[in-house]
Amino acid sequence: MRSLHGGESPWWIVGPRFAVVLRSPSSRITPEQVATNAAALTVAEAHGLPAPRLLAAELDDGAPRTLETVLPGTSTWPTAPSTALFLAAGAAIAQVHAVALDPRPHLPMRPRPIAVDDFARDRRLGLMPTTPLLERADEVVQRMAAPAAPKGFVHGDVWPGNTLRMGIRVRALIDWKTAGVGNAGVDLGELRKQVAILYDDDAPRHVLAGWERASGRRADDLAYWDAVAALNTPDSWSPHVTRRRDDFLRAALADL
Repeated sequence: MRSLHGGESPWWIVGPRFAVVLRSPSSRITPEQVATNAAALTVAEAHGLPAPRLLAAELDDGAPRTLETVLPGTSTWPTAPSTALFLAAGAAIAQVHAVALDPRPHLPMRPRPIAVDDFARDRRLGLMPTTPLLERADEVVQRMAAPAAPKGFVHGDVWPGNTLRMGIRVRALIDWKTAGVGNAGVDLGELRKQVAILYDDDAPRHVLAGWERASGRRADDLAYWDAVAALNTPDSWSPHVTRRRDDFLRAALADL
């Protein structure tokens, strides 16, 4: 048995003939998030989505915990950019967004990625440092009405570390603790932001191409969701990462 995150939940448990992941509350995972992960995996299995399968859940005794399958693959992406992998990642999240879903217990509306955080609000309240670029972007987004439709299932925290890949194939999406219902742009903007930071300016374009090819439609309101994803970022990043985030945000603002 070993921790998959800094000495606490989730736990990888391996026996002579089995391997499972045990999730329980921790300093970074709330009881509600354990329940959300279980609810999301139930929806994922019902629709054949690329995700672990829920084996057991105990959610009602004050100490929620779940068991889920372990899937083969790695969550580490290559150092060099891979167009094929970007396309595959875009296609993988398109499968999630094809599921029509109404809000329900443990799967609420998600207006932004990692919706349990609202760093743009924290900056407005003076709880975090800000910059003229972030202030301008927040003002622009606040003046706009959030796109109303379409809405469906969203993962809520799509980045390379929450994928399992085998070569250039995305085997599954993992860690569904902030999943819910929302616009596909919640996930698409977040993944585009993540690959822009990790790779180069072409990477988001390939993610978009993979998503549109798999979904059979054009993505709507892309600049809005890119800006929302860029605004919901912490302030404790390196100068290089901050610069790439800001470049991504400027490109979104130019299209708004």
